[in-house]
Amino acid sequence: MTARTLVRLTFANPASLIYLGLVGAAVAVATAVTLFAPDPGFVWVLPALCAFPLVLFMGLAHSGDGQPETWLFVTELVLCVLIQSLVLGTIVEASRGRLRRGTPRTPTS
Repeated sequence: MTARTLVRLTFANPASLIYLGLVGAAVAVATAVTLFAPDPGFVWVLPALCAFPLVLFMGLAHSGDGQPETWLFVTELVLCVLIQSLVLGTIVEASRGRLRRGTPRTPTS
C-alpha cells in the first residue's frame, strides 16, 4: 500500500469524513467547555467514546499508573481516531469492491 492509498482511505471517503467530523466536533465542544466552564468535569469522555474500541486497549496499557499525562492522552486519542478512520475507509472501499489485490480491472464497454 502506498502513502497515497493510506491517505485516500483515511481522509478521502464519505464515511471517514463523517467520522472525523463527528470526532472533531466532540473535541471542539470538549475544548470549549474546558476553557470556559468553571468545572469541566468529565467532558473529555465524549471524544474518548468516539474512539472507544482502540482507546480502551490504550488505556489498559497504562492502567496501573493512574491518570496519564495530558499530552499522552491526546496523542493516543489522535492515533486511535486515525487508525479507526483508516479501518472504516478500508471497509467502505472493500464493500464497494475497489480493493482487489493482484487482479487487473477489465475494461467496460
